[in-house]
Amino acid sequence: MSVSMIHNEDAPLHKLDELSGRKILAYNKDIMMVEVHFKTNGRGAVHTHPHVQCTYVRSGLFEFTVDNKPVIVGPGDSLVFESNQPHGTLCLEEGILVDVFTPMREDFLK
Repeated sequence: MSVSMIHNEDAPLHKLDELSGRKILAYNKDIMMVEVHFKTNGRGAVHTHPHVQCTYVRSGLFEFTVDNKPVIVGPGDSLVFESNQPHGTLCLEEGILVDVFTPMREDFLK
């Protein structure tokens, strides 16, 4: 059995837009962990995907849209999104989200 490991400082921050970027951390075919860095007012548009997603708020303050309702979360809070469940976020205070997907997001590697 092998272990996939990466030091955070070695993971490049891929710019998504002017207010957000993503670091791909450890992953295999079954699971993937990423950090998403947001500046204040950064957005993750409402979207769906076939992956189950668990999100942990490492820092900052975020307003998620879940089932067309706003949910405010801060450091230490977490959420789970079922496969194909619409969700999105607005960053209220600069911060970092840690997202875990199953299965892994092949589209993030392209």
